[in-house]
Amino acid sequence: MRRMTNDKSQVKNEIGTIRKDRRGRLSVALVYPNTYHVGMSNLGFQTVYQLLNQMDEVVCERAFVPERSEPGRITTAESGSVLSDFDMIAFSVSYENDYLNLLTIFEKTAIPPLSEDRNDAYPLIIAGGVACFLNPEPIAPFIDCFLIGEAEILIPRFFEVLKDTGFFEKKHFLNLKALAQNVPGVYVPKFYKTICHKDGTIRSVEPLCDVPAKTERVFLKDLSQTPTCSAILTPDTIFRKTFLAEVSRGCPHGCRFCSAGYVYRPPRFRPVSLLKQCMEQGMAMTDRIGLVGAAVSDLPGLEELCSFQENARISFSSLRADALTPQLVSALKKSRVKTATIAPDAGSERMRRVINKGMTEEDILNAADLLVSNGIPNLKLYFMTGLPTETMEDVEAIVSLCKQIKQRFLASSRINKRIGEITVSLNAFVPKPFTPFQWAPMDDVRTLKKKIKWVKNGLKRVANVRFHGDIPRQAKIQALLSRGDRNVADILSLAHKNKHNWPKTIKESPLNLEDYIYRTRAPDEYLPWDIIHHGINKSFLKREYDKAMGGETSSPCRMESSCHVCGVCKE
Repeated sequence: MRRMTNDKSQVKNEIGTIRKDRRGRLSVALVYPNTYHVGMSNLGFQTVYQLLNQMDEVVCERAFVPERSEPGRITTAESGSVLSDFDMIAFSVSYENDYLNLLTIFEKTAIPPLSEDRNDAYPLIIAGGVACFLNPEPIAPFIDCFLIGEAEILIPRFFEVLKDTGFFEKKHFLNLKALAQNVPGVYVPKFYKTICHKDGTIRSVEPLCDVPAKTERVFLKDLSQTPTCSAILTPDTIFRKTFLAEVSRGCPHGCRFCSAGYVYRPPRFRPVSLLKQCMEQGMAMTDRIGLVGAAVSDLPGLEELCSFQENARISFSSLRADALTPQLVSALKKSRVKTATIAPDAGSERMRRVINKGMTEEDILNAADLLVSNGIPNLKLYFMTGLPTETMEDVEAIVSLCKQIKQRFLASSRINKRIGEITVSLNAFVPKPFTPFQWAPMDDVRTLKKKIKWVKNGLKRVANVRFHGDIPRQAKIQALLSRGDRNVADILSLAHKNKHNWPKTIKESPLNLEDYIYRTRAPDEYLPWDIIHHGINKSFLKREYDKAMGGETSSPCRMESSCHVCGVCKE
């Protein structure tokens, strides 16, 4: 059954769309559970699309959640096929807030959402992406099989074993156990049972058959031979007609709230020689090159890379304030960048020690000065509130720091005779799995509202400063989805039934949802995401948590195989 896709006009504007004949091939619908604009801005999603289509025996087409104004069923961008026509549906899930969209997709494709209600007449439902290998449990009842880890190493082995089971030829029923036993990184939820204490906390998770007790996250140890770049260029993304090239995975700095700094350990960087090849590939299509990674400014040879292509307009996904140099700022200016981002994350020196930011107030002020004095007129500042041990003095320090940045900003702007704008973004802290703060409670909505209002009022009369505050009720839901166990799947189903009305859902839920969100976890408690093993010793994360409570900092990751501090390299 086919019809034209809702994304037809957007696909017309693409460069690099892959179209393959489905006859005689295993068909995969790769679905991003958000709109085309959001999904095509995601380099990981594009990478999986390219990897799947590189296999001759596989054809992969993309699908997205339609815009609200678009009626009808969800179909693929390449051929307009409905998802139920495919052998497999692969969800690429980056954010917990997209979980509800999975249920929308199931409804629009007439596929039963619960894995236990589907038989072999339906596509195999798999899922991967960073949200899945942080904590797959809230959506585990909906998924047949999770792929936990990095696609470049996972996908080839997964499809090799899938072929051995006869799934390609459809000779017999799929053997999920063969995948769980023979593909590191494969997690099949139905093979595990959660056993709880009387108070509802988890005592253990036990395998129901001969499968690994825990699922090992797999990762590509060496990135030097594996480029990760845009597969498709389109104007309909956040990075309009920009060719993205990933420079690194992981981050050595160890900010204690940031999951990327832990689940992608050890930090890995690509050589400049490989990145130059990526840039040459991109320059054949566009003059806009985006360098992507959690630690772009730590890349050895970054300045050399920025001067490699004279006509390239280079942008960066992230740059630390303490790593800005005149050469990097010159690259931004040359690329006609009008807005640069600085993420102090906390206003006071004390709070930056608690989160292990490794950045001083002077670093931040000097970065603002350097950017504006070099002709970049606008600044974005990112902060968090509700961090562990935060006081109202720390909240007031956000206002104070913003005012100091404004003073530096004004002095430099007057020299250039052009005054730009400062945008302050204040987000609520949400505890994330596999970070030192995974045991910490979240601030309640009332407290967060008070803190956000305090900063907003403190900056209200500061000229040329705009303020964007998080919505604490939405952050509360994100915390529920980040920290939940399999019972949260029932809450998601109820929220879907209630048409995403979360206040009504929370009121109707039989579960104590606040227990998931606001409760401090015991150090020895079995956490829902402990079914996944990232190689990091839990004792290391606990030591970091204790150091945070004492305001102690830790050194950045040494990135040496001889170091066994966190346990990843020993693994």
